[in-house]
Amino acid sequence: MRSMWQSFKENRRAVVCLWVLGALCVSAAFADFLTPYSFKDEARAFSYCPPTVVHIMHEGKLSRPFVYGQRMEFDTYHRRIYIEDKSARSFIKFFQSRLFTVEAPGRIYLLGADGRGRDIFSRILYGARVSLSIGLIGVTISFAIGLLVGGIAGYFGGRMDNVLMRLCEMVMMVPGFYLLLALRAAVPDSFNSLQVYASIIVILSFIGWAGLARVIRGMCLSLREREYVLAAKSMGVSDMRIIMTHILPHTVSYSLAALMLSIPGYILSESALSLIGLGIQDPYASWGNMLSESMNIVRLTFSPWILWPVFFIFITVMCFNVIGDALRDAVDPSMDQGGSR
Repeated sequence: MRSMWQSFKENRRAVVCLWVLGALCVSAAFADFLTPYSFKDEARAFSYCPPTVVHIMHEGKLSRPFVYGQRMEFDTYHRRIYIEDKSARSFIKFFQSRLFTVEAPGRIYLLGADGRGRDIFSRILYGARVSLSIGLIGVTISFAIGLLVGGIAGYFGGRMDNVLMRLCEMVMMVPGFYLLLALRAAVPDSFNSLQVYASIIVILSFIGWAGLARVIRGMCLSLREREYVLAAKSMGVSDMRIIMTHILPHTVSYSLAALMLSIPGYILSESALSLIGLGIQDPYASWGNMLSESMNIVRLTFSPWILWPVFFIFITVMCFNVIGDALRDAVDPSMDQGGSR
């Protein structure tokens, strides 16, 4: 593990991605403080307001940071446009229950507003709580199941192995997204947002464990013949204890790399469900349901800033993939050393 970590630290791209993911996770955890508004704070008068410009100069003089008022008008093509009202200034206030906010009646939209006048920046940070946590929790549960099932199948072999592997093949046989839709359709419509959140985690965990179980089973077939496993058997150690303490720990290096590479799939699955209205529901925010407005080509044409969640999904998926690739590359020398011993 130490050599793997040392090899990982030498990969600068992976370290940068790790810092980016860390910043996203911290921002999501402290969204209540870092955002100027709540995820459900609406201002219908500012529907699809473009990103707000923060000013520090007024009439040629340096001033406290402020924003001008926004006045909505329609152009000759009857398109909604916002014009700065320079007769109305609203100063930005810092560290008053939130990191920053703006004096009423002004509004500050760093990344623009959605159709209900809600701040997209605030909703992205709140949505990160859902999108990131579903990926992390879901993959943890599915990998725990995959490790246990694969370990049992590889250690015992025979009929137990045959039954468990056929079960894995049945799960893997159904296309993932269609299985996801089928399981989501079984969830009652009366569920509240917390219950929907929990059900999505369970669904994603159910469809993600089979692939890992097959790989771990193959590793355990060779590990069960090692001397330390045979010695533990001769000492009368129970089979489950041998699996948990002598076999599965030797698969951690591979499992960690595979876990990182699997998380993007969970995030994209949740985003796809929320995008088509089967995931997290308004007013609660997730990166997927924030993109539902972009399915209207007219809104997307005149308000392209509603695509900001795509950028954060892309960055998150790319970072997990880079870290997963770095961990996978770091695993190879440690596995070779283990085999030479």
